[in-house]
Amino acid sequence: MPASILSSDLTGPVLVTGGGGFIGSNLLLTLAARHPELTFVNLDALTYAVVPATVDELARSIPNYVFERADIVDEAAVRAVVERHRPQLVLHLAAESHVDRSILEPRRFLETNVMGTFNLLTACRDLWAGDPGVRFHHVSTDEVYGSLGDEGYFTETTPYSPRSPYSASKASSDHLVRAFHETYALPVTITNCSNNYGPRQHPEKLLPLMIHNAMARKPLPVYGDGLNVRDWLYVTDHVEAIWQVALRGRVGETYNVGGDAERTNLDVLKALLDAVSERTGDDREELERLVAFVKDRPGHDRRYAIDATKLKTELGWRPTRSLEDGLRETVDWYVSNPGWVASARENGYDAWVQKQYVTEGRS
Repeated sequence: MPASILSSDLTGPVLVTGGGGFIGSNLLLTLAARHPELTFVNLDALTYAVVPATVDELARSIPNYVFERADIVDEAAVRAVVERHRPQLVLHLAAESHVDRSILEPRRFLETNVMGTFNLLTACRDLWAGDPGVRFHHVSTDEVYGSLGDEGYFTETTPYSPRSPYSASKASSDHLVRAFHETYALPVTITNCSNNYGPRQHPEKLLPLMIHNAMARKPLPVYGDGLNVRDWLYVTDHVEAIWQVALRGRVGETYNVGGDAERTNLDVLKALLDAVSERTGDDREELERLVAFVKDRPGHDRRYAIDATKLKTELGWRPTRSLEDGLRETVDWYVSNPGWVASARENGYDAWVQKQYVTEGRS
């Protein structure tokens, strides 16, 4: 079995699950334009988290693109897509990803994140049957590691300690991927990333929610004391890491992906309000007065921090955006794309936000 797939050896289709979501859509728009010689197949169920305007943008912008509407929970549908397109590379991003929703609706997270991953793994195992020139790349989260104290970082050897239904379901899927590698010699790689942000992120997530609320002069809800710490990763930096690991990472290995941007939630919000004020001309002090502290979320991990030394050393990857620059780009995109925001609201976003204060998670 080869240690990696070199990009020059990648000629077959690339199957991207969850390509209509936040990370998946940015991945498709970035990589399909760079590799017109490859066909990119998007398998997506088009749940509430997929904004209709994003689906339209993908179909309009990518000539080497095929869309397959299917739910990875549907074993027969997944197998049919895999057998029809016979991908050489699978980038598995499809997942239920919002922590708050997992607390209220845990079953869907287990079905999608665990059984959906199982369905995809078995379909690929049966199709590839020992072919050494293929790869299954699984995209996961740093939340599987649990909560850190004031010091230290997550590494690839940090024991798993998930504390929400979401992180438990992702931890389970990580273990399944490793088990298929060890048991069936399936060529796999895994990345565990920190908090993503950037264009096309669903408005239930922290940063787009705060951007929209600030511009509409609505309260900016912050859980607890606002001192929970996360590392922030710009979405296209994450896309580059996924691509490098999928093509050049060592088979069977896990790579942590972080943005070198560890901040408290309050610090991130203040930097975001700076960017909103700079972009829109809104009074900065008035925006600050919108901050509203609310009851903390159950099981709210205090701190995450990523050590991405392995990825940097082995593959030469580095984040290219500072948090401040990334926030400016993010705010600029949302301000410049009101139609996208309207499309998200038409897809059921407002009904959820009216019921829940949502300040964390990623798509």
